[in-house]
Amino acid sequence: MNHERSARLFDRAKLLVAGGISSQIRVNEPAGVPLFFTHARGSRMWDADGNEYIDYIQGMGPNLFGHSPDFINRQVSDDMKKGYVFAAQFERELEVAEMALSMIPMEDATVRFASSGTEIDQLLFRTMRGFTGRPKIVKFEGHYHGWMDSVNWSVHPPLDEAGPEDAPVAVGESAGMDRATAEGLVICQWNDLEKLEKVFANHPGEIAGVITEPILANTNCIVPAPGYMEGVQRLCRENGALLAFDEVITGFRVAAGGAQELLGITPDLATYAKAMAGGFPIAMIAGRRDVMDYIGNGTVYHGGSFNSNVMSIAAAYASLKHIQDEGDEFYRNLNAKGHRLMDGLRAVAKSQESDLHVQGLGSVFAISFTTKQEITNWRDHARNCDDGKYQRFAREMLKQGIRLASNGRTHLSSAHTNEDIDETVAAAAAVLPTL
Repeated sequence: MNHERSARLFDRAKLLVAGGISSQIRVNEPAGVPLFFTHARGSRMWDADGNEYIDYIQGMGPNLFGHSPDFINRQVSDDMKKGYVFAAQFERELEVAEMALSMIPMEDATVRFASSGTEIDQLLFRTMRGFTGRPKIVKFEGHYHGWMDSVNWSVHPPLDEAGPEDAPVAVGESAGMDRATAEGLVICQWNDLEKLEKVFANHPGEIAGVITEPILANTNCIVPAPGYMEGVQRLCRENGALLAFDEVITGFRVAAGGAQELLGITPDLATYAKAMAGGFPIAMIAGRRDVMDYIGNGTVYHGGSFNSNVMSIAAAYASLKHIQDEGDEFYRNLNAKGHRLMDGLRAVAKSQESDLHVQGLGSVFAISFTTKQEITNWRDHARNCDDGKYQRFAREMLKQGIRLASNGRTHLSSAHTNEDIDETVAAAAAVLPTL
């Protein structure tokens, strides 16, 4: 597959844009060079060299309905004619809030809007500390809550730097991070209630809250062990701490009510972004009214010129309305396609005695290479998964016209067809023997 024009554009980009890319994850493009794309529609993308791909990255998750769906295009086009950024309130914002709150299992909750998952998680941490008057947040290894210094610790730390199993060390994900920010975090292993109990015992009266991906989409799409999340909620309540779900990936993707609906656990606070607006930049925090009142009365400060801008609110309105209009059928169809792909990949792997491993949910799942039947947390992944083999797999799949994420997370959209899925499974059958 020819990528000559992308390579030339990347050479040009390196003179103009730091590293030639605008997000660091894009440097790991399976093509060997960051691809430049000309257009995308539905489940497909076309690069600058004219190559066509079935896309399972889908913007790293936002494109729940595929690329450029007509119903979002129409709504945004109509609404943006009235203005872009009001720096004031407008009625559509309230309609989106009403729809979102009607879908999320939280009772007597309110919301605030922002522009990105990283940004809204920062407001979440500030709110937990402001409400409780406590300094520390529990953060789990393998979980990602944005790239800011205050939380970009121990996302995927090397095991030789990560410290003991029961007392992990905060490992920064970047040079230049303020080491003092790690003092506001307590790092813990996930999916192990005894370790969290020890954290609370070691930090009495200090923990403002616990932040967790309720389904660990950033490491193998791990569903928590039975009883684990109930235990986390119990420990938070017993110790006067808040429980927060980072549903930036899972919100409105895994179910109308997100992971909360699937797990049957309602946190005190939750954050959303990605799939909420079908590809437009938006984020939202939702939570208990008494906690959110700290934002509402200004005790916890939150600003932002682009918060609830017309285009993003219009896209969110169109997205949530589409989900509500489709009803339960939307997620049944979406998950059915995902399970068709997961089952197809598993069948191919079994027939070829491959260690390709698929784990997660229909709408979002992870592909890795391991002989373990199930991965349960970051250290389990680091010890047992062959990331290099996955990178080779993604590179060869790209040559077959299948675009996979460099981190193994696979996103389904309602635009994917059974034919797309069957073509993907056939490509995997051709690629696995070459590894």
